[in-house]
This record gives sequence, structure tokens and C-alpha cells, in this order.
Amino acid sequence: MQKSWKSVKPTRRQIFAAGAVATVASIASTSTAFAADDYGSGELGPWQDLSNAIATPATIRAVRDANGVYMFGDSISVQDGYTLAERLHTDGILLAVHNWSGRPTTPAVDALQDWATTYGMPQRILMATGTNDIFNPPVFAAQVDRTMSIVGTTRTVIWVNVQASRTSQAAAVQLADQRNSGWINLQLADAQKRHPNLKIVHWAEFLAAKPSRMSPTMYLRDGVHTTVPLGQNARNELIAQTIS
Repeated sequence: MQKSWKSVKPTRRQIFAAGAVATVASIASTSTAFAADDYGSGELGPWQDLSNAIATPATIRAVRDANGVYMFGDSISVQDGYTLAERLHTDGILLAVHNWSGRPTTPAVDALQDWATTYGMPQRILMATGTNDIFNPPVFAAQVDRTMSIVGTTRTVIWVNVQASRTSQAAAVQLADQRNSGWINLQLADAQKRHPNLKIVHWAEFLAAKPSRMSPTMYLRDGVHTTVPLGQNARNELIAQTIS
């Protein structure tokens, strides 16, 4: 299967079509046969020393008391989190962030557990994580279920689905990134069937629906991170609308 990835040059349609999810279903069925570095996207590098943005304890408590939103994200959120906070503030919603570049979902859920234990939780939790799970997609589903177990059934989890196809990489890796993104999104959609209080922000579908004349570079500067301000504002608006 990997061999075929390396021999196929992705087209825009392959990279952004929503139908990529269906292709991923067949890959998911054989996931146990692969090691973590066998999905075509390479391996996740060290992330613990990368940039982050984490709210102070005072801010966390204020957001909790105002029934605002806790956010757990990755590098996209490190870049876009401040403007999202400004956008939500126009709706009277406060935001406390725990965003860390390069971080996959498992340690993001660890951070959620820590905040839940230390501070308690508001009614809405925003998970903007999953992009860094393209390097090992099968681990993602269990972390979504773990999140829902921490949050419980009376709170709402808003989860942004993912779109990654790194333009700095070879064509075969770009295609693998997209297929793995679809795999992540499929797991998230399946989790929504199990958890009625899980809402999905359909970022990948937003990008896929754009006319062909609108280049992906209008919204994604490197195939992953949003352009500023167009991509950033578009993604933040989708998030704000889902939260509200």
C-alpha cells in the first residue's frame, strides 16, 4: 500500500476532495499491520520545546466561572488563538487556551484532564487537535473517546477536523498526509455517532468545497497552517459559529 502512495502524484482533487475519507476506510481496516512510521507521512518529531500559549491560572478560573470555553490545540491554534479569543469576545464568550506547537492529541487530552482535575470545567470544551496525529492515525479514536469520558455527557465538546498536505514535502508524502487527515476525520465522525454532545467544526469540508479557481494557498500557507488574515478568519469563524 505504501508503495502505491509513492508512485501516485496527488492532484488537487485528491488532496482536497471530501471523498478521500472513503479511501481511508480501507486503510483503517488494516491499521494494526503497520508501525507508527509506516503511514507515509513520516514520524512526528520532538514537540515539547516548541512554542506554546497557555492561559494563567487566574484566566482559567475566570473562564470557568464565566462558563466560557477551554481550548486545547496545536501550532495552528498557537498562531490563531488570540484572534479567536477576540472573535469569541464579541459574542460575550471568554476563552482559556492550552495550545502547543507540534503536539498530538494524546498529550492535549492529558492537559484537559489536568485542567478538569485542578480547576473544573465550563460547559464547552474546544479541541483543535489532530493534525499531528497524521503520523500515527490509529491512536486518535481512543483519545476522542477519552476526551468524552473526561468531559461527561452534560457538557459539549467542539472538535475541529483536520486538513494537512504539507507543500514542503514530496508529492507522495502530500498524498499520504491527505489520506491520513481523512482517516483522522473519519474517526472523529464515527465518534460523533457514539457521543451526541460532540460537535464537529468541518474545516476540511470548507476547504474541499472551494471552487478550483480558489487556490489552497489562499487559505493554507503551507498546506497546514492558515494564511493571515483570510484562512485564519475563515477557520475562526467556523469555530465561533459552532460554539455559539
